[in-house]
Amino acid sequence: MFNTEEQCMQYVIDLRWSDGYECFRCKNKSYWIGSKKRIICTRCEFQTTAISETIFEQTNKPLVLWFRAIWWMISQKNGVSASGLQNILGLGSYKTAWTWLQKLRLLTVNPDREKLIGKVEVDETFVGGKKEGKRGRGSENKSLVVIAVEILKKGTGRIRLQIVPTASAKDLTQFITTNIELGSTIMTDGWKGYSGVSEKGYYHQI
Repeated sequence: MFNTEEQCMQYVIDLRWSDGYECFRCKNKSYWIGSKKRIICTRCEFQTTAISETIFEQTNKPLVLWFRAIWWMISQKNGVSASGLQNILGLGSYKTAWTWLQKLRLLTVNPDREKLIGKVEVDETFVGGKKEGKRGRGSENKSLVVIAVEILKKGTGRIRLQIVPTASAKDLTQFITTNIELGSTIMTDGWKGYSGVSEKGYYHQI
């Protein structure tokens, strides 16, 4: 069904304009597809793109490759990895595969789900096979996963996990503000990446 770039683009267009294409400027209902995946009105030549504000925006890779990545991800029964995606698509860069996988994973997250609240313990760990090299927060060739766990009177509550690029204050703080309600108590170790948590409206315990 999605064997060509044209088929993939037409599918995205049909999703974007479910009632049929209509020019934003002149309301004309016919178009042609120009370079760089641009949708061009046949009357006033107003240009837009069907992939703006989507995970495909600003990509230099063919849509057919993205569709293949989506198919591969949803067809796996034992989990997915950036290295697996890199191999199946023949991507030259592990970083590209990692970025794609994060974008695809975001599509599976319910944006309206409630954030963690109360006492929440946050920590990071590296996930990956055994490889020689540096250990700790600067490890290479492994994925850094941040974990947040609600601490209840009896045991633990809900959990949030996310792969992050680094253990920097920027990446860790973004994870916390995205997944944990303001005013909650954040329990961490003494890593400097958590030093600015209290400035964001949280109580910070080390």
